[in-house]
Amino acid sequence: MSEERKIRIVHIAQSPGGVERYLRSLLKYSNREKYEIILIVSNQYKRKNYVNLVDAFENVDMIRSIDPKSDLNAIRAIRKLLKKYKPDIVYCHSSKAGALGRIANMGLKNKCVYNPHGWAFNMRGNKLKKLIYVGIEKVLAPFCSTIICISGAEKRSALKYRICGKKKLKVIYNGIDFDEYNMDYHMNTRELLEIPEDAFVVGMVGRLAEQKAPDVFVKAAKRIKEIIPKAFFLIVGDGPDWDEVQKQIDDNGLTESFILAGWSSRPMEYIKILDVAVLLSRWEGFGLVLPEYMLANKPIVATDIDAIPFVVKDGENGLLAPVDDDKKIAENVIEICQNEDLRNSLIKEGKNAVNEKFNVKRTVGDTEKLFRKIIYR
Repeated sequence: MSEERKIRIVHIAQSPGGVERYLRSLLKYSNREKYEIILIVSNQYKRKNYVNLVDAFENVDMIRSIDPKSDLNAIRAIRKLLKKYKPDIVYCHSSKAGALGRIANMGLKNKCVYNPHGWAFNMRGNKLKKLIYVGIEKVLAPFCSTIICISGAEKRSALKYRICGKKKLKVIYNGIDFDEYNMDYHMNTRELLEIPEDAFVVGMVGRLAEQKAPDVFVKAAKRIKEIIPKAFFLIVGDGPDWDEVQKQIDDNGLTESFILAGWSSRPMEYIKILDVAVLLSRWEGFGLVLPEYMLANKPIVATDIDAIPFVVKDGENGLLAPVDDDKKIAENVIEICQNEDLRNSLIKEGKNAVNEKFNVKRTVGDTEKLFRKIIYR
């Protein structure tokens, strides 16, 4: 194709949340002089949020769970749109849209790129479900030109389970929008939440769900409180385990020093008041909140699992602990509290890491470079 014509990209996404945040940042900095962008997304995505980011927007009824009738209808609808727009590249995001999009694209002349945004088979679950997810990925891998891995850990998992050959895998780290996070924040969050001025605040941004281990955070909080009486704890996020986590907080005598703040569209308002930021995931494709913590100059305690050690280097820009080890997590937080030199060093190295590796403009540049390579090779 002529390099003078715009390259037409169709993005397909079902899952909101982290995938949508990634997409919006990617689209915001895409070179619109060289790329025409069409979005095919589930009904959870709203057209009004993409008015100035895309050339065309299409909603398709896609659901997260496996439903043969619904999935077949979605595949037909997506295929019809692919025939309508005739894209140069179809870019499928996450496992569900990745399956629907690749099946819909079979037999068409479009190039296809797939980004699982964290392999579904790495999530906790029974062995049968894991085998099914691995099987699906192996079957569908031949129907795309490239699989983008959001971390080295994701690439390693793909090779471990023999999803595809090494040449098909391309690591492009997730990034964050520095312009968005460098905005001034005027809300007095500490005062609003009635957190004492002298409190040592430990918090996390993440869903109240099994993956993010809020139960482990509460256990660690109890240990921390015994050593640091002025410690205060905060979780920014919503999820299915809310009631269970609140009960655990109450049962451990932490009611007066632990707040579940709920979901926020501006998590940096909360991150800015933390003295230590934590991410205690039981599995993790990338952990986009980690570079957000770094950008906000917060020392990090996180779990040593999947992609996290590719982002947080233990003892350099954060401290790591084994999954579910509330004792070690508490020890790390206490060490940061009591060792000012360590705290300052972790903050400095975190800032260096986020500036070097995790700017979304680099993510966009690497992605567009891949698109050109696929089209013109």
